[in-house]
Amino acid sequence: MRVVSLVPAATEIVGALGLTELLVAVSHDCDHPGAVADLPRITHCEIHGRDLPSVEIDRWVRETLAARGTLYTIDEPLLRRLAPDVILTQRLCDVCAPSYGSVAALAETLDHIPRLVNLEPTSLAEVLGDVRSVAEAIGAAERGTGLAAALEARIEAVRSRASDTPHRPTCAVIEWLDPLFGGGHWGPELVEIAGGADLIGRPHAPSARVTWEDLVAAEPEVLVIACCGNDVATTLRELPLLTGRNGWGDLPAVRAGRVHVADGSAYFSRPGPRIVDTLEILAGIMDPERFPEWAPSARPDAEVTTLLGPP
Repeated sequence: MRVVSLVPAATEIVGALGLTELLVAVSHDCDHPGAVADLPRITHCEIHGRDLPSVEIDRWVRETLAARGTLYTIDEPLLRRLAPDVILTQRLCDVCAPSYGSVAALAETLDHIPRLVNLEPTSLAEVLGDVRSVAEAIGAAERGTGLAAALEARIEAVRSRASDTPHRPTCAVIEWLDPLFGGGHWGPELVEIAGGADLIGRPHAPSARVTWEDLVAAEPEVLVIACCGNDVATTLRELPLLTGRNGWGDLPAVRAGRVHVADGSAYFSRPGPRIVDTLEILAGIMDPERFPEWAPSARPDAEVTTLLGPP
């Protein structure tokens, strides 16, 4: 079995199944588990690793999608040499990976036509379904069933512990800083299970732009900034885009010292096995007394950092 993964979440699923040896190439973005570090990179994005400001990334994405229809190139000669049996891909978001249509068209031209596995989750249940689908496609259905069950048990443990919380803090999850985007898809569901109430997210739907005025009017008690594709350090460098705005110091979350910057790349925007880690991070943020083992103070700064109130 020869597997090519074009999606970081799919690569993590294969890793969590204990089958990284089946991977023969991964995307330029695949960085977990560590065992994939030396694998060939089958995709390329011209701005990957250039550390551009978020407004420039947003502009490049919009202009490039309009002009080309895709943000990525696939190393076609390498793909032909590798002759994969399975390609793990997605059609959830053209910003996140090569478009499904382009992958499918290319696959049809290969001498050995591979099986395509599409990951398109918008909910936690669908993320678990993707775990089972990937496992079945690579000949490990039983492992997939076991992994999905273990992840579901962790989800239900959080749900049960948070279910009788006397107060659900209102929350805003920010997915991009310039322009501002709230969270979508599985994000609001995670907040709800963790014991909070997402004020600006779009459950089971793509994330969408919000205005600064919308955020101020929402008056969130908790603010989580987890930018898509960015680690904590990258987001902290751009945080003045928020902290310099009129009304920042008046936000209830800021006044209470409940502003948290989290790793969006590894956790919040990656619908693989670590999405359950994301749920646990959120549980610790929403109620650190009820979930002390996951409170921000108990986690590495590289996963979540708490800001200390208004500047």
